[in-house]
Order: sequence, then C-alpha cells, then structure tokens
Amino acid sequence: MGDGRGPKLALLELTDVEREALEALTRRRTTAQALAMRARIVLTCAEGMSNSEVSRLLGVSLPTVGTWRARFVADRLDGLFDEPRPGRPRTVSDADVERIVVATLESKPRNATHWSSRSMAAATGLSQSTVSRVWRTFGLQPWRAETFKLSTDPLFVEKVRDVVGLYLDPPERALVLCVDEKSQIQALDRSQPVLPMQPGVPERRTHDYLRAGVTSLFAALDVASGKVIGSIHRRHRQQEFLRFLRRIDAAVPQDLDVHLILDNYATHKTPAVKRWLLRNRRFHLHFTPTGASWLNLVERFFAEITDKLIRRGVHRSVTALEKDIRAWLDMWNEQPRPYVWTKTADEILASLAAYCKRIKDSAH
Repeated sequence: MGDGRGPKLALLELTDVEREALEALTRRRTTAQALAMRARIVLTCAEGMSNSEVSRLLGVSLPTVGTWRARFVADRLDGLFDEPRPGRPRTVSDADVERIVVATLESKPRNATHWSSRSMAAATGLSQSTVSRVWRTFGLQPWRAETFKLSTDPLFVEKVRDVVGLYLDPPERALVLCVDEKSQIQALDRSQPVLPMQPGVPERRTHDYLRAGVTSLFAALDVASGKVIGSIHRRHRQQEFLRFLRRIDAAVPQDLDVHLILDNYATHKTPAVKRWLLRNRRFHLHFTPTGASWLNLVERFFAEITDKLIRRGVHRSVTALEKDIRAWLDMWNEQPRPYVWTKTADEILASLAAYCKRIKDSAH
C-alpha cells in the first residue's frame, strides 16, 4: 500500500512461521529493545499500513520504518539483525553475547541487587570490556533504575479528561487554580558556616545540619497568568485548608467562578470543607486521579521554589524560613510565568497505554 508520496511500497506478506517468530521477538525478555521495535515495525507493515501510518503509530521516524521494511522484504528475518561491520574478525561469539544479555535481564548476582561489568565478567568468564561493549550495543544499563507509579483510580480516565479539559479549554468568566500544600518544609541550619564559591571551587557546605522546625506552604497557581496565591501555616489540617479557601475567596473577584484542581488528600474532603463549599457555590473542585500528582501544575511551581530557595537555603529558625518564602512569592508574582500544558487527554491516555503494553510484554 502506498501513502501517496514517493515510490510504491514493496508488498510485505508474512508466513505463519515468520509471524510467530516476530511476535516472539516482541515478547521475549531477552530481546534487545531495538530488535523488538524492528519486529513491531514489520508486523505493523504487514497489516497493510503505509510507512507514514506505521511511523505515527509506533512513534519512530519515517526513514526507520522504510529501512526495516526494505531489509525484511530483501532478507526476511535475517534482515532484522545488524549487518557485520568491516574490521578484524569477531572474537566473541553469538552464544557469548546471548549469555551476557540473558544473564543481565534474567538474573542477579548473589551478593548485589544488580550486575556490574566486573561481576558479569567474572560470572561469564569474558573480559570486562567485552561485557561493557555488549551492554552498550543492546542498550543495557544495570546500574540505572527509574521510578514509576501507575494510578489505580477507577475513575482515572474521567479525571484525566476533566483536568486536562480545564487546562486546554478553561470555562469563561472563571479562574482555574491548581491547589496543593507543600508540607513539612524544614528550617535547616548547617552545623558549620557555608564556604562561598570561588573561582574553580564550588560552594561547600557540611553534610550534617541542625533542624529548627517545619512549616507548610499552601499555594494556588493561576493557570492563565502564573500568579500564585500563597499562605503559610505551621500545621496542615482542615482548619488551615479552610483558612486558605477563604483567602482564595477574598483574592478572586466575586464575579468569577473558581475551579480548583487538587489531589485526594483527606483534608480536602472533610465535612467542614464540604459545608463551606455548599455555602460558596462559585467554587468547583476537580480532583486529580489517585497517584497522579503530575497532573497538577502547581507541582511544577513547588519544584521551582524547592530548587531555587529551599534545598540550599540556610535558616536558623522557622520564622526566618517563612520570611524567605514570602519574599520569594512576592518576587515570583512581580513577573509570573505560567506553565503551559500541551498534551491532550487522548495523547496522555495513548502514551500510558503504550507504556502498560511495554510492561506487559517485558514480563514474558
């Protein structure tokens, strides 16, 4: 099938044996991600899609799709494997490479949580440099680990569409505010004076510190302007949240509705809060899915104030910490910068679906 541009595509049809082999490559834990993607490209092309359609569906470049379609048509399954490069003959066999890859993906050393090139070399009898080359070729990095969390909220899809809809198409005559609390902000004083930065020498500070107490920052980020309504409280209860709601009510012109995006923290749903909302009908609450704080743009603001003030700040008292936070908020609001949300709900859900599929495939 052609896509209307360029030469007519070569017909790609699969035998039952080839289809079974390609599907196995996408499921095996020992398959390198590059090889698994090549198999997915061929399987998708075999469904009659154009190169452009396959490129958009799988999120790979158009030339990549064209390359592996052509390689498969010319050499079938053998065409998906990397061609030998010129140079001296290989000293490491395919069986040795497979031993390293399988051991890396499907086992752990007895005395550690992950392999190092040294421990893998000892276990396989190959050199450390050989192990490193194989890992680089197959994109394996046992020393790295990333975190993730998938929401189990039964209303996940509905909440994503609700919140993202407010970002991309806010209601008229209304203000959309992202609300949350950054609790347990510690006032920390280093045990010895901080040594200032000098040419060729970074700022230096002791690894230990003295705790002077904690405070909490309540913040409401205006999605349109980037301005922040802030309030600082020593405690983090429904009383403080109600005081913050009243502060928002006083700050927002009375002729505007107020849409609050916030998480599912119990303080936001107490009977006292619900009674207040019944008396203040212009307030509308929109909850992010459980375990999906990344949907709340105020988290971007909290990351910024943490990086620029809190993490490296030195405060001998909670009062000093709170003074600096208020000053930082004032300066922020002098030149506010809104965070622009770009992804649609459909794009987010499609991305999560693809990620869940990768997790599922990697378990086989």
